[in-house]
Amino acid sequence: MSFIESLFGLHNKVVVVTGGGGALPSSMAVAFAKAGAKVALWGRGTHHPMSEAADEVKKHAGLPAESRQVFGITVDTASTDACENAFDETVHSLGMPDILLNGVGGNMGRSSFVDFDEKVFEEVLRLNLMAGLMVPSRVFARRWINAGIKGSMINMTSMASYKGLSAVWAYDAAKAGVLNLTQALAKELAPYGIRVNAVAPGFFVGNQNRALLFDEKTGELTPRGKAIISRTPFGRFGEFEELWGAVLYLASEKSAGFVTGVSIPVDGGYLSDNI
Repeated sequence: MSFIESLFGLHNKVVVVTGGGGALPSSMAVAFAKAGAKVALWGRGTHHPMSEAADEVKKHAGLPAESRQVFGITVDTASTDACENAFDETVHSLGMPDILLNGVGGNMGRSSFVDFDEKVFEEVLRLNLMAGLMVPSRVFARRWINAGIKGSMINMTSMASYKGLSAVWAYDAAKAGVLNLTQALAKELAPYGIRVNAVAPGFFVGNQNRALLFDEKTGELTPRGKAIISRTPFGRFGEFEELWGAVLYLASEKSAGFVTGVSIPVDGGYLSDNI
């Protein structure tokens, strides 16, 4: 094993990726699989079955279709019972999880402050804070504490965790909450050897935001897309693979065993932009 593999390799590790059917979480699942980990993709399977999501991850990780290194589980991570059942299924199929990537999250529309929909606001909070962090993290924390596992949780913060983005009030509040709870959980779980960190992606083009960033007819940047690029010193959107190094670093006990409570921006300099 090379020095780099000893620092960042995840052989014999079991990783659970929630929101595993989404673009960013599934890309991170590819990185985990390429690093040697066994990977369970958890998701609702809303847009395509989780078995198909697992097949895509295996394909991009260079694994044969029949490989059992990656598999998918249909689960609503807002439900404690569903997470408990999915945890048991993961243990049965792959072994005890060592790493949890909380990838569930997202936004639902934009509006002025005076016109925001209270039901939508509550749903976005539930999606990002409950399904995207609190419920699965509590299940994992209980199981890890009881089993004496020194696990690693990686949450998904955002540029909105640091700077409120216009017209996405619930998403701003939720992602600020994810950052706050990442720090709070890091302290709470440190006595058990459990690390809690986060990755804060800048602006990456995925299925959810493509229409917001690009004009579907012309392919040109929308005003929103132009505003983002103008505030990103690198002058471009991120590539999914540019998140891999950060998540592998945080996942590895060898490389980040004394790191907890941090959120790493991968943002092309967005948070450092000034005049």
